[in-house]
Amino acid sequence: MSIPTITLNNGIEMPQLGFGVFQVPDDETTTAVAEALRVGYRSIDTAAIYGNETGVGRAIAESGIARDDLFITSKVWNTDQGYDSTLRAYDDTLAKLGLEQLDLYLIHWPAPALDLYVDTWRALERILADGRVRAIGVSNFEPAHLERLIAMSTVVPAVNQVELHPAMQNRAVIAANSAHGIATEAWSPLAQGAVLQDPAVLAVAQHHGVSPAQVVLRWHLQQGRIVIPKSVTASRIAENHDVLGFDLSAEELTALDGLERDGRTGPHPDEFNG
Repeated sequence: MSIPTITLNNGIEMPQLGFGVFQVPDDETTTAVAEALRVGYRSIDTAAIYGNETGVGRAIAESGIARDDLFITSKVWNTDQGYDSTLRAYDDTLAKLGLEQLDLYLIHWPAPALDLYVDTWRALERILADGRVRAIGVSNFEPAHLERLIAMSTVVPAVNQVELHPAMQNRAVIAANSAHGIATEAWSPLAQGAVLQDPAVLAVAQHHGVSPAQVVLRWHLQQGRIVIPKSVTASRIAENHDVLGFDLSAEELTALDGLERDGRTGPHPDEFNG
């Protein structure tokens, strides 16, 4: 089955299921991304701070897959925020990836103590206007950050990538994204495995004859979110991609919705400045 897409607020189609490479060393990234592409992923999510953009680029170049069939995302890190430094960071990212254009470029964190995300966003607007990126967005932005950014800019973010999983559903952020037509993308969609032994997840997995990870990814997809699971294990890369052949019932979706417990695994965006 082909991966479904989400139409972003500028009309760009983004695959709803992608492959993340957070914490994957550069020398392992090429192999992992190559396997993901072989399995059928066409959306790859990286970031400057991950230190593996070169490995992603190598896998893309060696894949033989047409560039138009891929959707590549990267992010500007906090120490590169600011108008001029963001423009330089984008050039560096393109060089490492070996690409002339990204499909999506994100501000990685609002880093409120730096107070540079509005200037950084203006640089992203410039890159977009120059046709050097197809869509721009943010990551880890809380509602207040979104409201300020939108009030002081001309382009509404296409995507807000945030921590989101059954144990921490970030409902206020989802509501703010929806109100502004911003697509919600979930990082750590499996809570780094923390929800996979929950009895509710295990019961649904047993009912459908699938893995707990497949259940959680299906829960995300059926609620319209973009997900980017990560793995370096070939069997899990394939398993995480094989989530389109079953549907969760309304009751099963509700059961997973009930697992909210403010189980954040990463830092809070109001406090993290990197």
